Amino acid sequence: MNDWFDKADQWLGVLGPNPYVHAVALILIFLVIAKLVDKILCGMVGQLVARTSSSFDDRLIDLLHRPVFATIAIIGLSLAAYRIDLPSRAESITMAILQTIVIVLWLRFALAFSILLLDALGRNQDRFTFAGKHTLPVLRNLAFVVVIFAGAYAIFLAWDINITGLVASAGIVGLALSFAAQDTLGHLFSGVAIFADRPYQIGDFILLDSGERGEVTHIGLRSTRLLTRDDVEVTVPNGVMGSTKIVNESGGPHEKFRIRIKVGVAYGSDIDKVIDVLDSVAKNHEQVCKTPEPRVRFRTFGESSLDFELLAWIEHPVLRGQVVHELNYKVYREFNRAGVQIPFPQRDLYIKEMPRNTMTAPETTK
Repeated sequence: MNDWFDKADQWLGVLGPNPYVHAVALILIFLVIAKLVDKILCGMVGQLVARTSSSFDDRLIDLLHRPVFATIAIIGLSLAAYRIDLPSRAESITMAILQTIVIVLWLRFALAFSILLLDALGRNQDRFTFAGKHTLPVLRNLAFVVVIFAGAYAIFLAWDINITGLVASAGIVGLALSFAAQDTLGHLFSGVAIFADRPYQIGDFILLDSGERGEVTHIGLRSTRLLTRDDVEVTVPNGVMGSTKIVNESGGPHEKFRIRIKVGVAYGSDIDKVIDVLDSVAKNHEQVCKTPEPRVRFRTFGESSLDFELLAWIEHPVLRGQVVHELNYKVYREFNRAGVQIPFPQRDLYIKEMPRNTMTAPETTK
């Protein structure tokens, strides 16, 4: 700083020895520099970025306009304050105020830029899968907290406030709160892990280890909500979701879901006719996918039946109950028409009487 002032003294010497004249000259010079930089930023650079197809760079230039101009102008004010040689206390307060203004301006820029960046990432979910529509609110809140804490720390430094005691107190308070709300914090951390790992999304049909099955309607930081087929909403804490096995019926390469229809026919039945009936029933059902095609498998020789299984794909897991019902109905009807019998287990019970002469009368006591 002293070297700079030595050179500045030589440049400003032509204006005379008055420091106030030098201060005014410095302010005017930096205002001119700020205006030139603003013209270059909004003019030349703005014209270059206007040729791109993305609006991200155009909006970034608009956001940079005010903090860049103000920062250069405030640098001139700071140098002017040094130049007029204010009292030590007044100089420190003036510098702290000017630095606070700069910090607040760049703080607003950082908040706006984080939102702009996250929105741009959200529009490119193919490349940035972590920035989905369900994770963007969490990422925005996280960015807001980080920027606010960084800005507050910078303002404390500008005013020469020792934050060691504040940090220590905050650590003690945070430790006490963590013990008091460890379950809630566990759910919150599990919620963040769910947002990052994305084992399921809103609209997916999932099945939990505990037996609940339903559509995911809400994913929050603390809990996940499921809507069952009975139109009952089930709220499950994210701590439970993070530690249980989850079957995502809508996951995989597509949302299609395979159903299985098990049926047994009597021994002696024409198995070719059985396969044709099952295959025809599946292919003629409007809710069964054409690709992949339905399949019929002869599984095993049962105790009283030949066991077959019809495998068919449906578009959405929510259709499982309806389609299984309709296929069972049609299979039974078509088997009756084709003369195919569906056996049921039969057991013969033999009752054997013991000879009378082997039976002894009970002894009596006197």
